[in-house]
Amino acid sequence: MIEGILVEGLLYGIMALGVFITFRILSFPDLSVDGTFPLGAAIMGVAVVNGLPLIVGVLLAFAGGLAAGAVTATIHNKLGVPNLLAGILTMTMLWSINIRVLGGRANLPLMRQATILSRFNSLVGGVIPHPWSVLLFFLLVALVIKVLLDLFFHTDLGLTLGAMGDNQQMVVSQGVNPETMKLIGVGLSNGLVALAGAFAAQFQGFADVNMGQGIVVAGLASVMIGEFLIRSSRIGILTLRVILGSIVFRGIMYLGRYYGYYINLTPNDLRLLTGVLIVASLIFSRYQSGRGESARLRKSIRAAADSTTGGTR
Repeated sequence: MIEGILVEGLLYGIMALGVFITFRILSFPDLSVDGTFPLGAAIMGVAVVNGLPLIVGVLLAFAGGLAAGAVTATIHNKLGVPNLLAGILTMTMLWSINIRVLGGRANLPLMRQATILSRFNSLVGGVIPHPWSVLLFFLLVALVIKVLLDLFFHTDLGLTLGAMGDNQQMVVSQGVNPETMKLIGVGLSNGLVALAGAFAAQFQGFADVNMGQGIVVAGLASVMIGEFLIRSSRIGILTLRVILGSIVFRGIMYLGRYYGYYINLTPNDLRLLTGVLIVASLIFSRYQSGRGESARLRKSIRAAADSTTGGTR
């Protein structure tokens, strides 16, 4: 049970890192990730079935996500379409594209195919039993992606990307094209989501066009739960708490699936539970912000009172 929660948390934590880039770094609500997740799975599935090198399949899935994100950003930038609608348009078009990638089918089984997971398991299987070898694999992958993201956001390009989400006018005043930044940020986000889809297809043993349903909501819930767990402004902590939030979210979903019947909760209610988690995180975040603002206000009032008293003396 525990290893299953950790594996799913780490796997979908990669997807949540992509959602984190658009929603928190860029302030660009992007719904196209519901289409790029199965796109990555479809590309990886076709690569596996056709005998391409597995690393090539992973890179192609990432590139497909980059391209899909670039389409969303281009629709938004060049046609003036709001970001939400641009993401919906891309997501809608990707449903048909994903079926074409899968050869006109909605599902592609991979159970008898060699995957990265099966190769890794055969490599360490003599030392580590199967469930824990899968956990080790996704732990290594999640850590590598997290470290690479941390390094990226310490570069000039990464810092500019983060600054644009906070204050776009300041970035424009520095001579940076915001359209280029959105293109890079949204592309990177969807590339990570597609990468997670590629690993999910190998983990679940199939690629399906409906794998992306609710992905953006799950990613957003993971981001917000992580913010509930740890409060920080350091990029290394920000990416870490996204992954931790994903693990906690998967744990809550597990409890809802297997023990929810005690409170008459069925699997059909899991999306309701996800929405409640997001709303609760928003309420807590606003409450914390209000407390912080009140504390700062009280501190400034005391400082003003002390200065007035000192002046009177």
